[in-house]
Amino acid sequence: MSLKEISLEELDPQKFIKEKVDEIRAIVGENCAINALSGGVDSSTVTMLGHIALGERLRTYFIDNGLMRENEPEQVISLFRSLGVNVILVDAKEKFFKALKDIRDPEEKREAITRVFYKEVFGKIVKESGIKFLLQGTNYTDIEETVAGIKRQHNVLEQLGIDTEKEFGYRVIEPLIQLRKPAIRRVAEALGLPKSVYERIPFPGPALAARVIGEVTPERVEIVRRCTSILEQELKNVKAFQYLAILHEDKVTGIVNGKRKLGLQVEIRCWDSVDAKTASPTKLSYEILEKVSERITSEVKDVVSVTYNITGKPPSTIEAV
Repeated sequence: MSLKEISLEELDPQKFIKEKVDEIRAIVGENCAINALSGGVDSSTVTMLGHIALGERLRTYFIDNGLMRENEPEQVISLFRSLGVNVILVDAKEKFFKALKDIRDPEEKREAITRVFYKEVFGKIVKESGIKFLLQGTNYTDIEETVAGIKRQHNVLEQLGIDTEKEFGYRVIEPLIQLRKPAIRRVAEALGLPKSVYERIPFPGPALAARVIGEVTPERVEIVRRCTSILEQELKNVKAFQYLAILHEDKVTGIVNGKRKLGLQVEIRCWDSVDAKTASPTKLSYEILEKVSERITSEVKDVVSVTYNITGKPPSTIEAV
């Protein structure tokens, strides 16, 4: 891979911000650009870089794909509007769930999400607005893992030979492509974003679809959403790189109210890592694991089993799908 990484040690945040703001202005010129804000550190950082560079000529959209965490659309939009960024909400839940119907293969899921996001949703916005530039938060690890064949990241396009101008009608600008997550956090902090953003745990581009093994339906996503909310409440004081809940496809035998019940199984993962290239399971106390299990099985309907993944990356990966 010919792309040169800017390591955390090499990074001068203020210099980087100035260079990227100038670069965005040079590419876009007097035109407008659009970007999608998810609330994660990557998209939040790109949004602020674009906002500084272009002001009102940046049109920021929050795409509600139905796959986000609890109350995420409302919280993210409110925060960025308070920072002076006018965020436009697009309800695309129906399009995404329709595209994901009957799909179980992980790569096919990611391809479906990529297609809907870039062609159907943003393609329509581009066509209606005439905007020819898209800012997005692709990072160095996204490119590295996709090119190496470890996992297809939905936001990696040009590096796979996809001509975005030909396919989707716009040019993609990727200011963070030389940075890994720790360096992006440093830039986000330098941009004045709140700690709740620049220290936020990573969240996958395919959102909760990456945490549903098997078919992704509104009902199954809601189960993962509830489990995720519980996990974030219980692990908020744990110094971990990332944590997540995964819904498995096969049902297992459980006991509810003294009777046998075939129920759902949820897997918990919690990771210690620096840059997501490698990771090791966080050594959570049994007390924490017990509390998480008790809450999930009592508060989330039909879940009868909670397990904890103790396999490092590699051979595991941080996300399951």
